[in-house]
Amino acid sequence: MKPDEISLNRPAADPRHWVLDPGVVFLNHGAFGACPRRVLECQSGWRARMERQPLQFLVRELEPDLDAARAALAQFAGAEADDLVFVPNATTGVNTVLRSLEFKPGDELLATDHEYNACRNALDFVAERSGARVVVAKLPFPFRSTDELIAPVLECVTSRTRLALLDHVTSQTGMVLPIARLVSELNRRGVDALVDGAHPPGMVDLNLSQLGAAYYTGNCHKWLCAPKGVALLHVRRDRQKWIRPLTISHGANSARTDRSRFLLEFAWPGTWDPSAALSVPEAIRFLGSLLPGGWPEVMARNRALALAARNILCAALEIAEPCPAEFIGALAAVPLPPAPPEALPRPPMNEYPLQDALRLKHRIEVPVISWPAPPRRVLRVSAQLYNALPQYERLARALILELPGA
Repeated sequence: MKPDEISLNRPAADPRHWVLDPGVVFLNHGAFGACPRRVLECQSGWRARMERQPLQFLVRELEPDLDAARAALAQFAGAEADDLVFVPNATTGVNTVLRSLEFKPGDELLATDHEYNACRNALDFVAERSGARVVVAKLPFPFRSTDELIAPVLECVTSRTRLALLDHVTSQTGMVLPIARLVSELNRRGVDALVDGAHPPGMVDLNLSQLGAAYYTGNCHKWLCAPKGVALLHVRRDRQKWIRPLTISHGANSARTDRSRFLLEFAWPGTWDPSAALSVPEAIRFLGSLLPGGWPEVMARNRALALAARNILCAALEIAEPCPAEFIGALAAVPLPPAPPEALPRPPMNEYPLQDALRLKHRIEVPVISWPAPPRRVLRVSAQLYNALPQYERLARALILELPGA
């Protein structure tokens, strides 16, 4: 579906499908997502079934239902079901891989300066513990070409590089990195890629089997709109023997031979609430049913809205678009003027006063993010089916009012 064929002036789906506060213009879906009522009802149904007879549900009935949910997610993500397991979130997925692998002094772990802070902390932790070294490739923003994103990463690869941790979609700057080319080039150099795909499921089309990354983790609670507490971890078949869950439980010494140790270990982390994972098929079904063209139209509409929103903001700020349209999914970030000393982030939430003003005075929830470090900052908008162009126009007007001195 072409952007000019998609109406952006009104929500593409009834906002009442979500439980969001109607008095707030919510332009930060990228932070924690928002789960529709229908999917929350599905989750409540699973919880009620579990609590009616916990032993029957968790011990005797859960496995085939969880297998079905995993198969639905695998099909959506272009993967084999046996190569995919559930984890609570992408940060857990990154930690699971990093803390399963063994590194030694002299090893190099590659990341970019756009890496999500929580996952960068995990990388620093395993490096410090093992004596490995973190090497950071600096990616420009703004930028103009794919090569500006590829070259800095590959220039950092040496014979000591053991692993590359790469965002598929960068959190702070909202860029869709050329991940297929990056993974391919790293594979050619004998370097495994751990892809932090916190945003892509439901934002961009995925084919994890074709991508060929050694490790890929992605959230279901963001653009898939599943309940909080569920994400995927996809591990290439030849790497599964190395990866263990953060919680070692009954699967570690299971005598079963009908499925892999990889699946057995991740299926039972101890007593847990599997309702979020079991609700993933309903999230896929429900969101895909909201537009006639299904998920391709959902993703195309959200991308078209994000691009249109970026145009509005760049015009209001009188700046050029910071990157070509091909690098935009359903997130878009625009540089803001550097913050004056009195307008720097404030503890305990470390939010900029500008973000507070937009929320409190204009009822707009949108993040102002330090990039690459204070006082430099960007404003990042999200686009989901409940959003529409007038909301971003309202944001642009509010920015013009609030930016002087903020």
